[in-house]
Amino acid sequence: MKIRRMPCTQSVCSRPGRARYWLGLLAACWLLSACAALPDVKGMDGALDPNASPTVTNGRNTLSDRNANALLKKRWSKSAVDMKTQAALEEAATGVPLIAGNRVTLLFDGPQTMAAMIAAISAAKSNINLETYIFDQDEVGQRFADLLIEKQKQGVTVNVLYDSVGTLGTPQSFFDRMRKAGIHLIAFNPVNPTARFGHWRVNNRDHRKVLIVDGNQAFTGGLNISGNYANSSLFRSRAKVDAKVGWRDTHIRIEGPAVAALQWAFLNNWTHQTDGDMPEGNFFPPLPELGDKVLRILASHSGGDFEIYKAYALAMQDAKKSIHLTSAYFVPDQQIVNALTAAAKRGVDVKVVLPGVSDSGLVLHAGRALYSQLLEGGVKIYEMQVAVLHAKTAVIDGAWSTVGSANIDTRSFMHNNELNVVVLGEPFGREMENAFAEDLRDSREVTLGAWNNRPVTDRLREWAARLMDYWI
Repeated sequence: MKIRRMPCTQSVCSRPGRARYWLGLLAACWLLSACAALPDVKGMDGALDPNASPTVTNGRNTLSDRNANALLKKRWSKSAVDMKTQAALEEAATGVPLIAGNRVTLLFDGPQTMAAMIAAISAAKSNINLETYIFDQDEVGQRFADLLIEKQKQGVTVNVLYDSVGTLGTPQSFFDRMRKAGIHLIAFNPVNPTARFGHWRVNNRDHRKVLIVDGNQAFTGGLNISGNYANSSLFRSRAKVDAKVGWRDTHIRIEGPAVAALQWAFLNNWTHQTDGDMPEGNFFPPLPELGDKVLRILASHSGGDFEIYKAYALAMQDAKKSIHLTSAYFVPDQQIVNALTAAAKRGVDVKVVLPGVSDSGLVLHAGRALYSQLLEGGVKIYEMQVAVLHAKTAVIDGAWSTVGSANIDTRSFMHNNELNVVVLGEPFGREMENAFAEDLRDSREVTLGAWNNRPVTDRLREWAARLMDYWI
């Protein structure tokens, strides 16, 4: 189990009650779950049979190959990477088309994201759909709850899907108050096996973070509804913090045809819960093209087709110039390790920003158990020092970018419901590169020489944590 992601992703270290619960549950889940494996993705691009051109839709219809090629050529005219071929391969791997005509806003931190989401909720006229792993009863959580109650009283339909493990520390009365006000709420996969007899899926969690307002704008990324993000990081919003370290995370706002794909992912997740009847609402209004961003919505789930994992692996395997990753919980399987080291050995600039300050020592040490192999393979590792890193982002070759909820670990790729957005093109890629460069400035490089001289006690912690990497 992920005994780590409660205040940020699933961390329980600052919530002892949750930690005790998960430790007690671990043995049961070990017996109930078989150790399945991620798919074989080595040389995946050579085994795929892509179309000559990727499928592109604008929300109303699918573009002809001619129009799609003209659009993509315009978007990637200066790119040194063959993004048309890359996009066709990714579609063959994931089965998900591209969506054109979107405006995408990169939201760098908690305060910026929270302000944008609150403004969108405040202006809602028809419906609000919120999906979150954590919904805390703190100052930020109360503010969101009060605002959602206010909008429900104004006649706006409000639906909230929250994960029952991510909210273990949140009193039931907090949700009952919203339900009494008329808000529709569902606890995803309840931890109590009697709550959904015959449908108990405690090892499968909803780790997505999605807000959709009036069906015409959507927010997604790594931020939960929690006051932990209100401090931000020291270098983004320059927020004043006392003894508490800030949090570094990334979200995006999407406007345009792709919002319908996010809405569909939310409704699909909602209705797959046994008590998931959806209230009536105008969830799919006409969506005009509002920008020039071409993107792909990857919504993965337990028992699915590993869409996010395949997209990551394919982009890494085909990287020509650079792979820049920011990962809050980095415990990759051997295939991802091989893809990163192989890229570095063929001259790709591979840099990874990882936590130097973590809310979960178990995950931190499990990831560090791989440092020697990565460093020896030419991967450059940096650990962030001034904030608790929670972002899950990547920019590859300056033109393939992703922001989402999935960490680079087995749980995210295999057991959780996750959602990542892939944005293609150099303009957004430059924004992502600028953010990555800023993260590098506030991180410390881990060199192979220094790493080889680490204490024996650290090596023992890494070895022990690595034994649990499938579950954490």
